[in-house]
Amino acid sequence: MITKEAVINNQVGLHARPATFFIQKANEFKSSIWIEKDERRVNAKSLLGVLSLGIVKGTAVTLVADGADEEEAIDTLVALINSDFSE
Repeated sequence: MITKEAVINNQVGLHARPATFFIQKANEFKSSIWIEKDERRVNAKSLLGVLSLGIVKGTAVTLVADGADEEEAIDTLVALINSDFSE
């Protein structure tokens, strides 16, 4: 299991379009992936789960992955967050 923290810095936070990019990227991996904010943990592959966290600009989140490709999954998702969700 791998855990890494990241800060959401794009204008709208992790809402609608950026959340969709994030979930699509998370679904490319076999590992179980969660995103945590303020003691709440949701499935990073679930749009409703991610949106329910209400992540706004400047929010620190923790990504957790467990599985065969956990390291690649975390590195890819942190890179996506750090790029402010630009494809």
